[in-house]
Amino acid sequence: MENRPAPERFLELIREQQRGRLKVYLGFAAGVGKTYEMLQEGQRLKKRGVDVVIGIVETHGRPETAAQIDDLEQIPRRRIEYRGVVLEEMDLDALLKRRPQVALVDELAHTNAPGSRNAKRYQDVQELLQAGIHVISTLNIQHLESLYDIVESCTGVKVKERVPDYVLGLADQLVNVDLSAEDLQDRLRAGKVYPPERIETALNHFFTQENLTRLREMALEEVRYLLDRRRQTQSAEAPTPSGRVMVCLSSRSPNPHVLLRKGARLADRLHAPWYAVYIRTPKEDPVRVDAATQRRIGDTLALAHQLGAVPLSYAGKDFASAVAEFVSEYGITHIILGRTQRPWYRRWFGQSPLDRLLRTVRGVDIIIVDSICP
Repeated sequence: MENRPAPERFLELIREQQRGRLKVYLGFAAGVGKTYEMLQEGQRLKKRGVDVVIGIVETHGRPETAAQIDDLEQIPRRRIEYRGVVLEEMDLDALLKRRPQVALVDELAHTNAPGSRNAKRYQDVQELLQAGIHVISTLNIQHLESLYDIVESCTGVKVKERVPDYVLGLADQLVNVDLSAEDLQDRLRAGKVYPPERIETALNHFFTQENLTRLREMALEEVRYLLDRRRQTQSAEAPTPSGRVMVCLSSRSPNPHVLLRKGARLADRLHAPWYAVYIRTPKEDPVRVDAATQRRIGDTLALAHQLGAVPLSYAGKDFASAVAEFVSEYGITHIILGRTQRPWYRRWFGQSPLDRLLRTVRGVDIIIVDSICP
């Protein structure tokens, strides 16, 4: 991974092995220049004799970006009709058949049109890599799955298109496309990001100084962390796992995805395995939980798997004893729980599940997450 474009190094990686290599240009907002730099690298590689093809590129009407396409070969897009509307997507089959050395594939987090072989573009990229085709792509930091809740809290924006964190971890090279918040706002005012009718709205909502500064900090922090982790992995002494993380789930968890993303980031920082555990007490018996709730539990455990957890169901006579048994059996060092809202009248009768857990489990860090408001 590197902080600056290095076509020479990427060229070396291309020649090293048969499986495709991945390079990602990472930014913090639209308009910082990710696609522009990706296309520039495509031109540099072509001049060095590399067979480079554009799988798909979105210029968003930006003349400077469109000019960088120049004479690069483009694979014609596949047209898909959906509910009377014709949508255009990258033609994965045509690209696999063409089999270039390097494919330029813009917008890694893009959701493909219904009827496509894969639901997400990053899955298309994985197919290309498995076929031995090297890929250069682009991504904004707010599309990283584990940052969803943080981004929403900071910017008020719900990011719909997201990629699992492991996808960014697959990158053999990561290039941080950086720009100051002020310079990006200037580009926006000059009409280099959005058309004139969208500029004022963008400046007053997503593209505020505060939002851009926070997103830029996230991007820099993520790149710095991934670089450090890659160096540790490549060193003689690989990072030692410093614990095991357990995320506790139930059918009543109001926003379990918040807990899962918190667990994913904590486990990643600890280099630790983690478990998303659905605690099945007698109250959680399938007979007492309706079908819609069971489907929601299934979706939650599927997201946990996507984020890199080991999803499990664990039965016990009550919450505290079940968690304590799991902690003992799996050597858990960190527990993540969601804050619950107990009716006022129940506070008069006995201890809460958390109180009982604190008395039962010793020597473990317990993290309480406010998942009521994501």
